[in-house]
Amino acid sequence: MRKKITRRAFCSMLLALPLPARAQQANKVRRIGYLSSGDAASESKRAEGIRLALRERGYMEGQNIATEYRYAERKPDRHHELAAELVRLKVDIILVAGGEDWVRAAMEATKTIPIVMVGSQSDPVEARLIESLARPGGNVTGFSLLTRDLSGKRLELLKEAVPKLARVAVLYVSANPASIIDVKEVLPVAARALRLTLQPWEVRSADDLEKVFAAMSKQRPDGLYVLTGPLMFANQKRIAGLALKSRLPSMYGRGDAVEAGGLMSYGADLAESYRRVAYFVDRILKGARPADLPVEQPMRFELIVNLKTAKQIGVILDPNLLARANRLIK
Repeated sequence: MRKKITRRAFCSMLLALPLPARAQQANKVRRIGYLSSGDAASESKRAEGIRLALRERGYMEGQNIATEYRYAERKPDRHHELAAELVRLKVDIILVAGGEDWVRAAMEATKTIPIVMVGSQSDPVEARLIESLARPGGNVTGFSLLTRDLSGKRLELLKEAVPKLARVAVLYVSANPASIIDVKEVLPVAARALRLTLQPWEVRSADDLEKVFAAMSKQRPDGLYVLTGPLMFANQKRIAGLALKSRLPSMYGRGDAVEAGGLMSYGADLAESYRRVAYFVDRILKGARPADLPVEQPMRFELIVNLKTAKQIGVILDPNLLARANRLIK
């Protein structure tokens, strides 16, 4: 039978080590791999948010952690290559800032290194990345931003901002499974309740955006609903600019798009999600297994409104709506 080592016995064993060995144990630097579908510029806010959240938990870059960043720069065929590279570096954890394909690439590269999802928009159970939210079961856990029940709330807020709203153009990426479900199943239900007509517009690449907006203007929508995803995130300033040029009140799932010139967003409090990513890193580095750490979903949400954009496109917002906003961009 295996004898259990007490904490006191372990400390005695550690003190018995030569001084250099003890220093090595105390100052061990843990390596974190950061796998992103984007580039350093678009990921800077999220990466910095996670870094600061880790610092709050005592993890200092260059002292007790070292992060290996790997950016695909919007090249989807690089996910397997970059995931394998992080595995060869023998990192202790892989943080995946990308969709289900990126999580799956990391899973295929390793069955043992813990993988933490950094705000995936996909349903991790439906995508078979985990067994259940409560008991992930494998080497994947983390934070999922998937909140389909917010789709109706976003449409409702857009209708509140533009009472005469009747036709809503929906911009989505056909390669994103979560967006397809939103367009075909979730949004139509909410639209019927609000007596809105949806006009879905498919985007396959960034090169489609100008053409799509040109064709969209001929259908004369009253508003624009932009579904989230890596391509939309990478081009949010461009999309916001096209919406502004078309004088379309626009709704997004992330506040970054509103900062870029969009009208409104309603979604998870991203600062809170960064703190939760740090929580997973901390627990795993202290010995917890990903299989036993429940995958979390947002608990706090924020409404962000760009007053400057509202003025530019001639939208007069209800004071009651503005009073409920968490942040107003002037």
